[in-house]
Amino acid sequence: MVTVEASLSELTKLLPHFVDIANLLGNEVEARYILKRAADHFEKLQLESRRNEEDEEEVSYLVQALVDKYWERIHSGHFSSVSLTIRKIYALGCYFKIFFLLLENSSLERREQCSGILDETQLLGCTDNLYENCNELQAALMKYLDVDATKINPTPLPILEAVQRRVSRCDIPQLDAPSITEFRESCYEALQPTLLLNTINHWPALSKWRDLNYLLKVAGNRTVPIEIGSNYASDEWSQQLVKIREFLYRQFGEDNKTAELEIEYLAQHELFGQIPDLKADICVPDYCSVSAENSSPVDIKAWLGPKHTVSPMHTDPKHNLLCQVFGSKRIILATPADTENLYAHESEFLGNTSQIDAANPDFERFPLLSRVHFYELLLQPGDCLYLPPKWWHYVRSNTPSFSVSFWFE
Repeated sequence: MVTVEASLSELTKLLPHFVDIANLLGNEVEARYILKRAADHFEKLQLESRRNEEDEEEVSYLVQALVDKYWERIHSGHFSSVSLTIRKIYALGCYFKIFFLLLENSSLERREQCSGILDETQLLGCTDNLYENCNELQAALMKYLDVDATKINPTPLPILEAVQRRVSRCDIPQLDAPSITEFRESCYEALQPTLLLNTINHWPALSKWRDLNYLLKVAGNRTVPIEIGSNYASDEWSQQLVKIREFLYRQFGEDNKTAELEIEYLAQHELFGQIPDLKADICVPDYCSVSAENSSPVDIKAWLGPKHTVSPMHTDPKHNLLCQVFGSKRIILATPADTENLYAHESEFLGNTSQIDAANPDFERFPLLSRVHFYELLLQPGDCLYLPPKWWHYVRSNTPSFSVSFWFE
């Protein structure tokens, strides 16, 4: 059996050398100094296998101060305006902070503390392409910190039944595993919403994720933002950071059959950057690279929730492939040409969201709806819905559901 100390020693080899991260730090002089000290400390520790406690205490203090400072910089304005450099420095500081804390002691309580720091690293920091071994470090560190937490499984979660495919209304074109050329011409260039069939049948996720115990094992100890309430546009809607374990048991466990619980939704979350093992169960569809002129990264979002979760009628600024892993969803669409007839909210936060309930339109309150032509379809396991930018869409889960969306340009 590998000891905790030996495991930690192996993990330190995945930390970056300063040369690996120097170009990421820009003109942040203080960060350059502190992160070089930290990287050099662990590089020296690997070579000498002997700890310099005085240097360790000083560098650990500097790293903690760096993390605190950049946490404040991240929270000093709107998150969308925070530069990637600041978020990357915060992430690097957190990684080093975790290792300094574990060097002090590696008790279960300390590992739980470090697990929380790792979650903040992934939620607030930018860990994409941070350095060559970053994804490997993230996955290995997650397993190290969660080794005891993942054994906590008092009651098995259900294995969800496969939703039987059925013939249903579909008001938009359907294509069976189209080629890239066919997709480009018929969908992408034509800006035509299309239901794509038999394009993700090779994903391991389609069979693995219905076993909620698998999700519990792989992701249970991660902290994620959960939407509380079935509709983010309602006054009762709120958000909360919870461990996926708690969310799964509340929404899918045996106890939820008798309890009166609020609907919770893991919605529009970058789960796969946070949990690399889950990302290995899916593939980015080739359709996302249809435009050779654009090299922007694909944004991958997760949508996991019980029956009756709702995304109200809204628009997104990018091309979208919404892929259904398990469960089914009713979807109602409207063209961008009907924007003036769809009564968008006036607030900046909800400016891309309609006030209407597309499933039960109120023509007396919203008379212009009579001019709107709605398109309806059922998204079933293995289906992908292509949505062009600015198309309005309403989404309601008919069953427990896991969807993955790929936003691209």
